[in-house]
Amino acid sequence: MIDKICLFLLNKIKKEMPDVDSERAEVILYGLQILIGELPKVIIVLMVGALLGIFKLTILTIIILMPYRTFSGGFHLHTHLGCIIATTINYCGIALLGKYIVLGKVETYTLAIAVWIFGVIMIKMYAPADTENVPILRESERRQKRILSYITLTIGLIIAMVINEPSISTILIFGYLIQSLSITKPVYRLAKCKYGYEVY
Repeated sequence: MIDKICLFLLNKIKKEMPDVDSERAEVILYGLQILIGELPKVIIVLMVGALLGIFKLTILTIIILMPYRTFSGGFHLHTHLGCIIATTINYCGIALLGKYIVLGKVETYTLAIAVWIFGVIMIKMYAPADTENVPILRESERRQKRILSYITLTIGLIIAMVINEPSISTILIFGYLIQSLSITKPVYRLAKCKYGYEVY
């Protein structure tokens, strides 16, 4: 459905701008797919969060995880429905953990350090984890995103250890753990997703 809407809009754009070549048309189509595909997804995630009584925590989870996800990458599912379901489970699930799991200081420090060590190893091995649809082809961009992944992981987990708000600590620790897992080869295989470098 979303693909049909995007193709319809692309054809309208091409009629208005006949000088758009096939390469630019692909870029425009991809942009439309992101815009039109992401908006319903965010609305659904927030609606489910509201129904579960975790609306604010769901917004907080999205904001907290976005920088690390942006830099480290991760798998993408092939259908919009699968993507909506996985995204909803991910953000609402982590927000629920933030609501119901209260970690003591010792547990927070121990888990934060363990997730940091695991995350650093996963970043070294896999980040930035691109996809065949959105490959990262320039080595300079790959290096920059890898460095930013290390930085966001480290800052996020330091915040988890020092902030006096257990729900935020829990969201950071479990959210960063799940995000670090989402860039690994076993998860990519499970999602039937390919890294960009495997294709190009």
